[in-house]
Amino acid sequence: MRIALMGGRGIPANYGGFETMMEELSAHLAGRGHEVTVYCRVPHIQVAGNRYRGVRLVKLPTLRHKHLDTIVHTTLSAVHALGQGYDLVLMVIAGNSIVSWIPRLAGQKVILHVDGLDWRRAKWGAWAARYIQMAEHLALRLPNAFITDSQVVAAYYQNRFQRAPAAVIAYGADIGRLPPGETLSRFGLEPQRYVLFVGRLVPENCVHHLIEACQGLDSGYRCVVVGDAPYQADYIAHLHRLAGPSTLFTGYVFGQGYRELCSNAYLFVEPSEVGGTHPALLEAMALGNCVVANDIPENREAIGDAGLVYDGRQGSAGLKPVLDDLLASPQTVETYRRRALAHADAHYRWEQITDRYEELFTRILHGA
Repeated sequence: MRIALMGGRGIPANYGGFETMMEELSAHLAGRGHEVTVYCRVPHIQVAGNRYRGVRLVKLPTLRHKHLDTIVHTTLSAVHALGQGYDLVLMVIAGNSIVSWIPRLAGQKVILHVDGLDWRRAKWGAWAARYIQMAEHLALRLPNAFITDSQVVAAYYQNRFQRAPAAVIAYGADIGRLPPGETLSRFGLEPQRYVLFVGRLVPENCVHHLIEACQGLDSGYRCVVVGDAPYQADYIAHLHRLAGPSTLFTGYVFGQGYRELCSNAYLFVEPSEVGGTHPALLEAMALGNCVVANDIPENREAIGDAGLVYDGRQGSAGLKPVLDDLLASPQTVETYRRRALAHADAHYRWEQITDRYEELFTRILHGA
């Protein structure tokens, strides 16, 4: 098949979950002999050349604007796709549904991967939230099919629109831990002596729950926050004001450095209160972490019985006793590490996820 992926920032992944999914899925598909293209935003993606991990890269410009960055680039990508002879286009983000019809003009099948109820995110104002809700309606009409990564999000579409997605396909993860190395040394971290968060530093990810809960943390442990976010200077400044001396902000870390940090944490915390499946949570389990997550349906779906939850409505007051108990009980942590690794191995291997996408693509191409 000739397949194009568009709508995210592109690859190599340097931002969020959709980008990680696009990189791993495209590389695995290319490894199976498919001709795969990923559309990349300039200047967000600056890798040299037009090939990466066996995948063709098409680099197009965008507008550096909070509300226009994504839709401008996706529109340009969809127009470019018209002359490329793709069999199928996988487009991500519900807000892009408004342009998902464009590749269909050239007879290309379009599948839209909707995200986890993006209009609930605090970064969007009232008008942007209304636009995203309108885009959810269009996601049912303009592409050939829509999909999601979460049964919770699928139920939302079924209940609101009486339409189920064509498939629910989780994100994948690479199984297996990395030993401590250069990255831990660079940040001055000891293996199994830090509590970790990885993600965008935006209000709905509730990083403040973790930082507040880690105030007064036992001096032998640190709180490590990996990530950043554009257009969030006020919130990030608030996090820095909350942080005590045991908190380390690393900024973005990707690739092997990111995997090394995840592999050697004592605990991984996912405090987000909104979204679909969080890829960092799956990756943390795949790297053998004991995981603690905000008790929302999407997180419970992702971890099953392989992790612990806290009451996010209580903020840090809900999280702190869970952390205190686990810091005092290495045996419990080890039990949940084994559970998490087994759960990820059974449900989230990239080879399994790629199988499901191949089956979906074949079904859509043949009109099933």
